[in-house]
Amino acid sequence: MSDADDEAVAESNRQVSLAMRARSRRSFLALGLGALAGVGGWRWLRTRPQIDGVPYPLRNTLEFNERLAEQAFDAGRLAPTYPRALAREPKVNGDVGMTSNFDPAAWQLRVTAPNIAHTLTLDDIRRLPRTEMTFDFKCIEGWSVIVNWAGARFADFATAYKLATRDGAPPDVRRPGSLYRYVGLVTPDDGYYVGMDMASALHPQTLLCYEMNGAPLTI
Repeated sequence: MSDADDEAVAESNRQVSLAMRARSRRSFLALGLGALAGVGGWRWLRTRPQIDGVPYPLRNTLEFNERLAEQAFDAGRLAPTYPRALAREPKVNGDVGMTSNFDPAAWQLRVTAPNIAHTLTLDDIRRLPRTEMTFDFKCIEGWSVIVNWAGARFADFATAYKLATRDGAPPDVRRPGSLYRYVGLVTPDDGYYVGMDMASALHPQTLLCYEMNGAPLTI
């Protein structure tokens, strides 16, 4: 390699080094400004007036997402089901809500709604029509597995105990004005809870399950 080639390589390396330094400075500056904007935005968000305990920008976003979900919801749209032979045991991903002194044999379901209060046992749920289905269980953590489930449809449960409508009539998603808007379920120790809109709870594939893969649910 000639001296001219050596000089050309050295100049090229110098230009690359200068370009990398410039980009590094710009990236660092952009990152710093982004971090400051994020902190400032979070502080601004926390000082906004609240609606039902949530800052109004977040509340508005939640309600916008809810309207989109309501428009897309179709009670007749079903999740795919599979042959029972494909069912597998899902992994255990936590025991939040299951205290060490929890006794399934003594478990009772306390149901409350305006002007309604019931205390039910697992046998009360088992007396409802039994429904069995095998579908792809999709965990919020991102994994999925095909599982067989058996239990009572929440729609049958709500009808039997007059829990879904303000007038006590059988629930009908075609009469949304008569439905309570939401339903929530909480573990006995209040350690874990889930809530959903009533129309989704009344979907024909929403179950109160007491069996998994042909056996009673374990702890």
